[in-house]
Amino acid sequence: MKSDNVTKGMQQAPHRSLFNALGLTKEEIEKPLVGIVCSYNEIVPGHMNLDKIANAVKLGVAMAGGTPIMFPAIAVCDGIAMGHTGMKYSLVTRDLIADSTECMAMAHQFDALVMIPNCDKNVPGLLMAAARLNVPTIFVSGGPMLAGRVKGCKTSLSSMFEAVGSYAAGTMTLEDVEEFENKACPTCGSCSGMYTANSMNCLTEALGMGLSGNGTIPAVYSERIKLAKHAGMQIMELIKKDIRPRDIMTEKAFRNALTVDMALGCSTNSMLHLPAIAHEAGVDINLDVANEISAVTPNLCHLAPAGHTYMEDLNEAGGVYAVMNELNKKGLLNTDCVTCTGKTVGENIEGHVNKDPEVIRPIENPYSEVGGIAVLRGNLAPDSCVVKRSAVVPEMLKHEGPARVFDCEEDAIAAIKGGKIVAGDVVVIRYEGPKGGPGMREMLNPTSAIAGMGLGASVALITDGRFSGASRGASIGHVSPEAAVGGPIALVEEGDIISIDIDNHSINVKVSDEVLAERKAKWQPKESNVTGYLARYASLVTSADKGAVLRTL
Repeated sequence: MKSDNVTKGMQQAPHRSLFNALGLTKEEIEKPLVGIVCSYNEIVPGHMNLDKIANAVKLGVAMAGGTPIMFPAIAVCDGIAMGHTGMKYSLVTRDLIADSTECMAMAHQFDALVMIPNCDKNVPGLLMAAARLNVPTIFVSGGPMLAGRVKGCKTSLSSMFEAVGSYAAGTMTLEDVEEFENKACPTCGSCSGMYTANSMNCLTEALGMGLSGNGTIPAVYSERIKLAKHAGMQIMELIKKDIRPRDIMTEKAFRNALTVDMALGCSTNSMLHLPAIAHEAGVDINLDVANEISAVTPNLCHLAPAGHTYMEDLNEAGGVYAVMNELNKKGLLNTDCVTCTGKTVGENIEGHVNKDPEVIRPIENPYSEVGGIAVLRGNLAPDSCVVKRSAVVPEMLKHEGPARVFDCEEDAIAAIKGGKIVAGDVVVIRYEGPKGGPGMREMLNPTSAIAGMGLGASVALITDGRFSGASRGASIGHVSPEAAVGGPIALVEEGDIISIDIDNHSINVKVSDEVLAERKAKWQPKESNVTGYLARYASLVTSADKGAVLRTL
């Protein structure tokens, strides 16, 4: 056991004295030490219940014969960080979370880990740490919040952001906005649509790192506490069987995750996080594989913001395993992959039937025959960009219009809300990439403003930044190479015609190679005045198509 390095032998007597200082008994010190990595805090609504999850996990570990010891991980609320400089500090925490968890786990020689994340960067950050450390690990999240209800209809955070745009357009009163404000987010938990947090928690099940229900059981359900206890008990089985993250997170498992991603219509942020997690697991994911998988994977779910169903509905319909069972009817999954249950994917999903064909479409009657995410390439994005195809209205799958160019998010929002963007325009927001932002801000405010202003079916938005899972419409992000390194998006000028063809995976600016070369010769890098962690991050981060992982010096 790894913990023998701090608990066994004469040389470890000083270490044991410090365990004694913690109040641990001799019996506890002699059992496997299980690190409980808990992301509890009092600022993120999706994390305010994680203290209860942690206590349940600790009970499960103790019941199964281990010694649970909790330590923290940080988490940012993307919703609160949205639309101001705080969003620069969201994506960058993914690596802080992975690094700090590695430090704590290695310094204290834990035999196994139970990860308790919930929100956007917290889940992939801990998955990266799990792959890097490769000690037995299981995930149990805090769960999604229940949908809000406004005027008898279910709603969520994305509707709240769009209400602000509707108010700016004069189509919603202040009283209407205040009603959304008070009712859109009624409970603790990760926001109730298929946004990034819920996407990644669902994909944790698909990867095999979380038990059934981890992605969908609502935060306020007692079933979530039971799940946490079972996760605590199951980690002891993983220790006994020596099943480790890299045994689970194989190339086949990542293909399963991408397949489920396409069926669920997950956030485009999954196209940033899955490659980063795979990188830590020693697996290479080229984003072109996403289109390959999408081409044969039907889109079965239209959860908010793509449709009017929510995580609680997916849970009642049978959850992620029911979606996987539908996919397996056409042999689209690698069913022999080992998982944290100790069983294979095929064994796990057997008997998990689709209980609501309105929430999970039968595979014979999908929303579309292709998956929910598309990767595009062209002279505007030679190294790729991504779009949540399932949240794009049919008339915007193919679009051509003049570029309206902005060098930061704030300028774009001012133009949108000021009525300066009209039907047919293509809004370009650049210098918001991993290095240029730095931190690759999410663009929920401008996409919501576009939707709220009634332009969602006629205006596209392209950025080297990224989008919240709550964004909908022709929102194309992760443009690589980014503007900060002189990518073609930096060379686009006001009025250039941009052509988008999502079905054919292409995106181009209709300017000749010669003109682009002339512009590139005149281009100068944008000055940056960032300091502290953001400056260090910008100096090390790679491009979005590589998962925005940090270079190893």
